[in-house]
Order: sequence, then structure tokens, then C-alpha cells
Amino acid sequence: MATVVAFHAHPDDEVILTGGTLALAAAAGHRVVLVTATDGRVHNDDDERRLNELRLSASILGVHRVECLGYADSGFGPVFYPDPPGRVRFGRADVDQAAGRLAEILRDEAADLLLSYERNGGYGHRDHVQVHHVGKRAAELAATPRVLEATMPRESLVRIGHLARLLRLPAPYELEVARTAYAPTATITHRINVFGYARQKRDAMAAHRSQIGSSSGARAFGVLLALPPQAFGLLFPREWFVDPALPAGSTHRDIFD
Repeated sequence: MATVVAFHAHPDDEVILTGGTLALAAAAGHRVVLVTATDGRVHNDDDERRLNELRLSASILGVHRVECLGYADSGFGPVFYPDPPGRVRFGRADVDQAAGRLAEILRDEAADLLLSYERNGGYGHRDHVQVHHVGKRAAELAATPRVLEATMPRESLVRIGHLARLLRLPAPYELEVARTAYAPTATITHRINVFGYARQKRDAMAAHRSQIGSSSGARAFGVLLALPPQAFGLLFPREWFVDPALPAGSTHRDIFD
């Protein structure tokens, strides 16, 4: 059996990008460790609701250990808020220092595989971009043998955006964002069938109740939670990764392959 460490920016990212994969790995007997860079708090006066939601989500997915590096959420958009008192926003974190903290966990777990993000951070969120840099450096420091970068096929996101606009439904990403987000299909190396874990992924997503709000993405989030597991699974039957060490377009069905 192997140990996989999934490194994410915020609570709820673990479900959206890798929830089915983590549940699949745990069900197969592998050790699954989840690390988030931030606790999801933008301001110091926010409560710890998102960390509690993270723990509930992790338990639903079968995760064995949950850690948070404790950085503040940097927020998404043109305004990069100052650091809150006594804390550093992850987007401003010293890469080597943050990587050292993650590397300690990788070494402690003797991790065989690190799940991280691509250089563009998926859709450009500064914390997601930082996950790429910190994850890559941590794997070097801990001599973790393999890194997979969680992604989505860009072309599918664009199609979903067009369909949502046609039907006047909320889309997970605006079309302008989707056109350059994540990865072209031809570069994806791992396509993981997670249909059998649709209920766990949907229920883990539902654990992040604080993220259902009035924004387009949040409304889409709420619509998905109302779906029965089979319908949810048909909409999201796969999760995707890029192995930077493999030729673009390689076809693998197992993250440990």
C-alpha cells in the first residue's frame, strides 16, 4: 500500500479537484493525507467554520489525517488585501518556508505521491498558483518520488460555460476564465474514473455549506448538491491529473500508475 498527500489551497478545493480520487485511494487501502495551505479565513474575525467543514469532508472521503498550514486566504480578484494582524496571506508566503513545513509532513508520512496544482493554479487564483510553487519545492526537499498536478480539461469547461449561458444557468467559471483555465485535454496524463464514489464526493461537497452563496460559482455549487448521486456521478465521472515527468497525452487510469 502507498501513501498519498493531497495539498490544496483552501477548504473545499479537496473535493472539487480530488474528492473522488481520495475516496478511491482510501477505499483501496492506501493511506490518504490532506493538507490545506489556508484555513479559508480572509479576516481574523472569521470563525473556524471552514476548518470544521474541512474535517467533516475529509471524514466522508475516508482521509486518515488532516493538516492546515494556517496561512490566511489571499482572496481572488484584483485587490490583494494586506496581511491580517499576526498572519501571512498564502499568496505572500515565503516559498521555501512554506515548502519546509509541507516537506516535514511528506517526510513524516514517507509519502509516495504528492497531489498538487499546475503552474497556472487552475484558474489563476493567487493561492492556487502558490500551491504549485510550494508543492513542487516541498517534493524536492522531501525527495517525494512523484508529483501529480490536479486539473480539468479546459475544452469541457468552455462547453459547460456555453451551455450554461444558453440555458441561463450558473456556470462554475465564466467563459472568459474558462478559455485559459486548467489544462488542454491533450496534455492530461491521468484520467481517474470516480463514478463509484459520486455519493461520497457529493456529500463531502455538501459539508462545505458556508460556500453556498450568491455568486455564480456558489450558485452552481448549490445546484450540484441537489442532484441524486447517480446524476452527480454522470456529470462528474472522472478527475484529471498531469504528471510533469510523463509525455503529454499519456493515458493512465490510476494515480499510482
